[in-house]
Amino acid sequence: MPSPRFHGRVESKGRACERPGCREAGEFRAPGRRPHGFDGPGEWRWFCLPHVREFNAGYDWFEGMSAEEILRAQSPIAGWQTESRVFRPTAGIDDAPRWADYADPLDAISARARGIRSRAEREARAAMSGRFSKEEAAALEVMGLGSDTDRTRLRRRYSELVRRYHPDRNGGDRAHEAKLTAVVDAYQVLKKSAALA
Repeated sequence: MPSPRFHGRVESKGRACERPGCREAGEFRAPGRRPHGFDGPGEWRWFCLPHVREFNAGYDWFEGMSAEEILRAQSPIAGWQTESRVFRPTAGIDDAPRWADYADPLDAISARARGIRSRAEREARAAMSGRFSKEEAAALEVMGLGSDTDRTRLRRRYSELVRRYHPDRNGGDRAHEAKLTAVVDAYQVLKKSAALA
């Protein structure tokens, strides 16, 4: 059975071309008044084939950009430096590298790999010290603390991380909720530890 989508056509009964005075079916979409973004998909305008061609001929993606912004947008690696929530300094307790701090994506990836390796080494050292159980060593890693931690330092760090990840401190953004839960769980494990004086 042939696909209803062919060369950009999206068949739909009852949708008319948005060009004033046109009575043809609006089967081809074009960028709408509200672009796609964080708040979800944007709006589409729907045109018939001749009018979508007309729209596309006059559409300027670079409208309003400076020459420097246009050059950056046309770069083969455009967009990879954009900072997402995951790579912001506050997004990971282990302070994942910010993509924007590197000129080459491979440098950022290798910095992240070094961080993962060093975290595993710190966790292993804490567990091997005999002072902490494996679960407590993992909790120390979540808190970003070393094996020389005491209760005062643990409470101070817990307070700092709760303030950092709580939605009330992030304008209601619940993106850090998983980190906050991990911090609370780690604190519950460590506050019962006999190894902390």
